[in-house]
Amino acid sequence: MRHLLILGGTTEGRTLAAALDGRPGLRVTSSLAGRVAHPRLPAGQVRIGGFGGPEGLADWLRAERVDAVVDATHPFAAGISQNAALAAAATGVPLLVLRRPGFTAVDGDRWLPVPSLAAAAEQLPRRGERVFLTTGRQGIAAFAHLDGVHFLARAVDPPEPPLPPSFELLLDRGPFTLDGERALLRERGIDMLVTKDSGGAATAPKLTAARELRLPVVIVRRPPVPDGVPVVPDVEGAVRWLGLPG
Repeated sequence: MRHLLILGGTTEGRTLAAALDGRPGLRVTSSLAGRVAHPRLPAGQVRIGGFGGPEGLADWLRAERVDAVVDATHPFAAGISQNAALAAAATGVPLLVLRRPGFTAVDGDRWLPVPSLAAAAEQLPRRGERVFLTTGRQGIAAFAHLDGVHFLARAVDPPEPPLPPSFELLLDRGPFTLDGERALLRERGIDMLVTKDSGGAATAPKLTAARELRLPVVIVRRPPVPDGVPVVPDVEGAVRWLGLPG
């Protein structure tokens, strides 16, 4: 029986697990980092928590006789992706990155791409006074030193300090609708959006709403995939890479 490890926590990871669950001759284990209090669990076998760095992951791959790994983590989970690449190289286990495409700017977008959260914080407050922050709860601390800016932050779970002096939290989980994003930006008087280039349809409506309202968007570029690791943009590509029928 082949054993596949999916490093998940994303829609793509859950979709891949559902597509492969129950196939004859295939054992699928999905691993979640455990950063969300109540994650959406994928089909099949699930483990939650870290491995202890690349060495711990390599030990787990050997002990569990894993035949292939699909890294379907969040596009900004650079540490996990790097650990997976190192563990795969150490064990000889084939590794694939399943990474959704990033967002694409269109006419009317007022995007300011930046390389990091720290660089995004440098753009404030001279560009915005009421900022909608959708960088995830772990990214909020990068803005904690800023005065003169009111932040409306949206996250699945509450963030830990430090937090900005003027801060409001909206606990919610996508997918989000265009009508809902339009209403939120208008009702809260938002004059700037700060987000990450995470890609995906579930969170894209905020960018459309910002374009319609002609709001500037500071968008953090995603980190690169580890060198030498093959990448596919969708679940169908991952299934083909595994040599399985669609």
